[in-house]
Amino acid sequence: MQGDALYPPFLKHSWISRIEGDVLYVTDRRKLPSVHEEVICRNAEEAASAIKAMVTQGGGPLEVALNAMLLASRKGEDLEKAVLVLSSSRPTNTTMKRTLAAIMERYRAGEEMEELIHSAFNYYDELYDAVSDIGASLIEDGDGIITRCFPEHTFLLSVRKAVLSGKAVHVYVPETRPYLQGARLTEPSLRAMGISCSLITDAMNAHFMAEGRIAKVMTASDLALSDRTVVNKVGTLSDAVAARYYGIPYYAFSLSIDKGRTRKDIVMEERSGEEVKSIGGSMIAEKETDALYPAFDIIPPELVSGIITKDGVI
Repeated sequence: MQGDALYPPFLKHSWISRIEGDVLYVTDRRKLPSVHEEVICRNAEEAASAIKAMVTQGGGPLEVALNAMLLASRKGEDLEKAVLVLSSSRPTNTTMKRTLAAIMERYRAGEEMEELIHSAFNYYDELYDAVSDIGASLIEDGDGIITRCFPEHTFLLSVRKAVLSGKAVHVYVPETRPYLQGARLTEPSLRAMGISCSLITDAMNAHFMAEGRIAKVMTASDLALSDRTVVNKVGTLSDAVAARYYGIPYYAFSLSIDKGRTRKDIVMEERSGEEVKSIGGSMIAEKETDALYPAFDIIPPELVSGIITKDGVI
């Protein structure tokens, strides 16, 4: 899929991050699609800072962390310290933390870091393909689908495969405050893939469900537990509640279930309310305004119709 000309450019490895010489370049997703700029990272600490600052989001932090580990290895940096600082950059993203831990375990056992990172990229490419096969099978001809934030590879590939199989699909894309990932990343990606879609504001989801336009809610998940608890971008909980009210199934994609953990183990990221007071650098509230920004929602299992994994829907 990575070599496919119709694959959304925002999801190609070289667009997310790339190493040239002794520098890691990270595409600044905060400025896409109008401006393609890159943030320069010279070590794992700077890569972690870029992740914290939302330079890259969704599946981006995982790829940036992998390349940061590769760069750190080439430059002879302390890899144990690199893993620690990268893993703590987005505490709710446990897939990144587990992936880095597994890589380090194999590295300590004598495997080469170059090969480990290469294998990790290949593994996730294959995983996206496998999970999206299952996702596509759940989409029916004529479906209207609401998503949330930037659902990345699994959702986008699922919809594309469904459309290529002859199914008519229309995706409703909430803008996603405060970084507008839906408007700046999801909608342009869907259009680039030839998928019918409409941009809506974050408050419109229940409206379109009430009108009967929505057949499914499908999102990514930043974390998913074995009991079907899902953690995803704030706003997903209200989507799931409205979907349950209107009898609409809610599915979440997961690359790896966080096994053996419970809801009390979840570390929820609370970001600065200052981020809510501006859009694209333009202030929309007075400096003195008190603002809050819980970055994620916890969606209880009773609101989740299924979690889409490589092994099927659980």
